[in-house]
Amino acid sequence: QVQLVESGGGLVQAGGSLRLSCAASGIAVRLFAMGWSRQAPGKQRETVANITGDGATNYTESVKGRFIISKDNEKNTIYLQMNNLKPEDTAVYSCSARPTPTYPFAYWGQGTQVTVSS
Repeated sequence: QVQLVESGGGLVQAGGSLRLSCAASGIAVRLFAMGWSRQAPGKQRETVANITGDGATNYTESVKGRFIISKDNEKNTIYLQMNNLKPEDTAVYSCSARPTPTYPFAYWGQGTQVTVSS
């Protein structure tokens, strides 16, 4: 049974930082394409950052230079370091896992709320 459990969300002032974690079980993050997505109220879910099994990363334009996705294969956990947070970053952040980057099906965590106050 695959489980993805996010943590680290919270309330932060604009300009602040948070680090999200996603602990995986039932899969090996070193073999999966992992990612972070977010969904703000009334908006569609948006992919924020991805990291492949080999460690290649990509980011949506709005977070480049501010967010860093990483993983610890031994801890079977991925992270999202978020710096210089802006009110528009407010959303529920969820992690995902796919066997390959383009696989149509993904496992999802339950999400963690990030709220950035101005």
